[in-house]
Amino acid sequence: MRHLATGFLGVAALAFVPLLPSSARAADTDVVIVLQTQPDQLDPCQSSKSQVGKVIKQNIVETMTEIDPATGQVGPRLATEWKQVDDRTWTFTLRQGVVFHDGTPFNAEAAKYSIERTLDPAIECEIRIKFFGGIEPVVTVTGEYELQITTPNPVPILPTLMGTVVAMSTATPKGVITRDPIGTGPYVLSEWSPGERIVLTRFDGYWGEQPAVTKATYIWRAESAVQAAMVAAGEADIAPNIALQDATDPTMDFSYLNSETSRLRIDAMVPPLDDRRVRLALNYAVDREALRGTIFSAEAIPSSQHVVPGVLGHNPDLVPYPYDPEKAKALLAEARAAGVPVDTDIVIVGRYNLYPNSEESLQALQAMFAAVGFKTTLKMTEASEWFDLLFKPYAEDRGPTLFQEQHDNNNGDASFTAYAKYHSQGGQSTIEDAVLDDLIDRAGVSTGAERERLYQEAFKRIHEEIVPDVTLFHMVGFTRVNPRLDFRPTIATNSELQLSQIRFK
Repeated sequence: MRHLATGFLGVAALAFVPLLPSSARAADTDVVIVLQTQPDQLDPCQSSKSQVGKVIKQNIVETMTEIDPATGQVGPRLATEWKQVDDRTWTFTLRQGVVFHDGTPFNAEAAKYSIERTLDPAIECEIRIKFFGGIEPVVTVTGEYELQITTPNPVPILPTLMGTVVAMSTATPKGVITRDPIGTGPYVLSEWSPGERIVLTRFDGYWGEQPAVTKATYIWRAESAVQAAMVAAGEADIAPNIALQDATDPTMDFSYLNSETSRLRIDAMVPPLDDRRVRLALNYAVDREALRGTIFSAEAIPSSQHVVPGVLGHNPDLVPYPYDPEKAKALLAEARAAGVPVDTDIVIVGRYNLYPNSEESLQALQAMFAAVGFKTTLKMTEASEWFDLLFKPYAEDRGPTLFQEQHDNNNGDASFTAYAKYHSQGGQSTIEDAVLDDLIDRAGVSTGAERERLYQEAFKRIHEEIVPDVTLFHMVGFTRVNPRLDFRPTIATNSELQLSQIRFK
C-alpha cells in the first residue's frame, strides 16, 4: 500500500484535541480508534452499516463465510465447507468447538436462528434489505453442525451472500433492535457509554488464534483534522477515514482504493424529478473535474454506475456525463415548456460526516445546480435520521429530493447493488421500470458470462435511459495509522476494521 503525501492543511488542529482520560490506553497492547460518527446502534444484523461494522463485524460477531477483500474469493469463517445439492439447495458445514460470548454453543440451530432473525421483516435489518432482496431462503437443520438452505429460485452466489450474515446468540431477541451484540468473535462488548466511548476487550474463549490487541476503545470526533491530529499526538492509534486535506504525513497516512461509490439518489417518483430531462440536466450541471483534487481526492474516479470496476456486472462501456451547463439549461427550458414544474424547490438531503468533506461537496453541487437554473435547499441530517430516509417506506406527501448516498460493494457481485438500489421492490429504490426489473431478476438467477451480461445491460439502462442518480465518484479512502502499529487499510476498511489484523511493532 503506497503512502499519500498530498494535502493543503497541516495538523494545526492539535491545539483543539480534547485529551482522553489517562486510562483510555493503559497497556501497550490497547488501541484507541477515532471514528467520524458514533454508531447509532450495535445490532448484529446492522453490521453492514459502515459505522456499525467498523466496531462489531468480525470483532464481536463473525460471518458464516468470509470474502477476501483483495480477490473477492469466498473462504471459510464459521462455515468451513459448502456444496451445491441442486439449483436451489446448498449444504453448509459449520465449524465445531465455537462458543458465543454468553457460553452457549455455536451449532446449526444457532446458525439457523441467526439467519432467520437477520431476514425477519419485523426489524429494518440492513443486511436483509441490502443483500437479500427478492430472496426468501428456507433453512433446515440437517445435523448438529450442518445446514441446508433452499431458495425458491436459484441463487448461485449463496456462499457469497453468507459472507454478509453474522452469527448471534439465540439470546438475541427477535423482532426488536438490540444494544447487546453477543457473537463468537475475538472480542466482547464491555462498555458502551453513549456520546463518549465503546470498549471491546479480548475474549479468552475465542475459537481462533488470540489477537495481539487486548482492548480497543472507540471514540468519535466529527472533524477530520481533529481525528488526524489525535493520531499524530499519540492520543489515538487509527483514524480510519480522514479527509484529503488532512492526509499530509507520508509516515502515517495511507491511501487505498475503497469499494465506495458516491451519488445523489434522485427521487424519480416526484415532480419535477419524474421527468427524465430534469434528471439529465442535473447530471450535465455537475463539473466533476472541478471537484477532483479539491473536495474529493484527485484519485477519485468519476462514476457512471453504482459499482466499482472489478465487480462482476460492472459495465466498462459506460461513460460519466460530461460537464455541459448549456445543455442542462436547454433541457430545463424544454421541460418547462412542456409544463414540468422545474422551478419547484428541490431539497438536497445530506448527512454529516458521510464521507470526508461530505457537506462541502453538497454546497459545491448546490452552486452548480443554481448556475443552470435549479432551485435547491440543503438539509443536513445526523446518521439516525439519514438512515430513516434511506429506506422504504417513503413519506407519501414528500417533496422532490436529492439524497446524498455512498454505497459500499466489496463483495464482488452486482447483485449486492442492483436489487436494493434499482429494482421496483428494492428497499432503497426510487424508480419503477418493468424492463429493468426483468433484467435484474434474470441476472440474479444466472451464472458466468450470462450473469455478467445481464447486469451490464441493467446498468446501461439505468445510466442512459432511466437516469435515477446524479453520478459522482468511485471513492478513495485515507487512513492515518500510529507508527507503533503494523496495520494497512484495504478495500474493506470502509466497512470493517478487524482488530485481529493489527500488530504492534
